[in-house]
Amino acid sequence: MQREGRLGVGIIGAGRVGPVIGAALAGAGHQITGITSGSDDDRAAAVLPGAPVLDAPEVLRRSELVVLAVPRAELAGVVRGFAEAGLWQMGQLVLHTDAAHGIEVLRPAAERGAIPLAVHPAMTFTGTSIDLRQLAATYAAVSAPGPVLPIAQALAVELGCEPVVVAEEDRAAYAEAIETATQFSRQIVQQATGILRGIGVENPGGFLSSLVRSTVDHALAEASPAIPDLPPDLEQQ
Repeated sequence: MQREGRLGVGIIGAGRVGPVIGAALAGAGHQITGITSGSDDDRAAAVLPGAPVLDAPEVLRRSELVVLAVPRAELAGVVRGFAEAGLWQMGQLVLHTDAAHGIEVLRPAAERGAIPLAVHPAMTFTGTSIDLRQLAATYAAVSAPGPVLPIAQALAVELGCEPVVVAEEDRAAYAEAIETATQFSRQIVQQATGILRGIGVENPGGFLSSLVRSTVDHALAEASPAIPDLPPDLEQQ
């Protein structure tokens, strides 16, 4: 620990998510111990400057909190491979960021004494510093064993998110909701901009920007429960 409550944080995965999560935690006062090389190291270095680029075993050796920001199809294999190599440490926090998984996917790490946490910020990452501002307006789905749930919630808050607990058995439904909202929104925008481009509208994305944002905001407001009006006697208090 660097100081009370501060952790040495290692990032496994240098795609669009890992460096941003690392930068947010560094902004909260944690120390980045290392990050693995990825598909775009220049972008990762721009978001997380000065972070040592290390191989995965060294990242795990140095870190009290390990953030797994790897593709969904690779997550289970990465966790299992590290376990078989004896890399997980007793009491080490291990956090993944995938929507579809809770903590079960981290079982091989937990069986070796690591503490499993699942924190998924509900946003689409660009892999740039813009994401750090977006995190402050984002909810995060949190799953963890009961005794350590406050740790997962606290880390979500340090990312800038508002934590919402999602039960292990509800993770598949949660992931379906995220996938539906993401893919449907993208497909509709692509279809509409394609039609406008076909009739000669320049910058169709810009043309539709205000319409799409205001329509989505209105739909989200309709989906949220309204705050009931206070009785007149309470309004006067």
